[in-house]
Amino acid sequence: MWKDFFYFTKTERTGFYVLIVLIFVALLVYWTIPFISSSAQINSEQMSETAYKEFLASVHQRDRNWNFNDYYVHKKQAIILAPFDPNTADSITFVRLGIRPYIARNILHYRAKGGKFRTPESFAKVYGLSPDQFKLLKPYITIGDNFLKKADSLHRFAAKAERDTLKYYKYPEGTVISLDEADTTELKKIPGIGIGTAKRIIAYRQLLGGFYKVSQLQEISHLPAELNKWFFIKKEPIHRININKFNVERLTSHPYINFYQAKVIVEHRSRKGTLKSLRELSLYEEFTSKDLERLAPYICF
Repeated sequence: MWKDFFYFTKTERTGFYVLIVLIFVALLVYWTIPFISSSAQINSEQMSETAYKEFLASVHQRDRNWNFNDYYVHKKQAIILAPFDPNTADSITFVRLGIRPYIARNILHYRAKGGKFRTPESFAKVYGLSPDQFKLLKPYITIGDNFLKKADSLHRFAAKAERDTLKYYKYPEGTVISLDEADTTELKKIPGIGIGTAKRIIAYRQLLGGFYKVSQLQEISHLPAELNKWFFIKKEPIHRININKFNVERLTSHPYINFYQAKVIVEHRSRKGTLKSLRELSLYEEFTSKDLERLAPYICF
């Protein structure tokens, strides 16, 4: 009789076997999941470590291939000094003059609001423009007649009338004047020198810190050597720059120091301390003997 309780039909036996199989599969999955998860975590960590090492290797390779000069060729844009009117110049002109882009935007915003620059000195009030930068740009600022004050316009008209009716006085042959003291009025008395050339001579003299020989005039474009006979050097004190104190931007403002030479000076100071003589700079390929010779009168330590 007890067999009646343990008797199963074919369908029931099939269902029973399926249930046992499912239980077995469930237990197998339950036992193997921790191992799979652990293995996946290990593989993930190994992949992360491999990716990190590959990233470091690429960084080191980039550093080895990095060219210092190429970087600064793109970063540093040459300053081109030329006459400009702050009332009409565009942003590209301002940037070429060495004015930073945000300062150029300030100028354009000021003009868009109706602002005008009536005198060169009014340009010095531009927000962000340093006094040294204004001093460098001032000789190149030209204010158009439409933007001048009425009094200045009348003066300009009177000067133009005088220019049209009177012949300017020129020095006779054999006259010599001091190149390190002459102003634009005196320079214009030299045959072959007009107001534009006179301003360029004064501007270059200010950039240098003074002339120490007459032949430096030929460093200004389109000035022939025939003009040298009209000048002499009075040996006025030359304004020197301390190369142990100034930064790259201030050093490159001097015509005899380019950007790469300024970087060498600053990096030498940071690694080896202050410079004591030009002989230390002669060890660098950026400085030739000619560079050091013409630079010597303009630096101090």
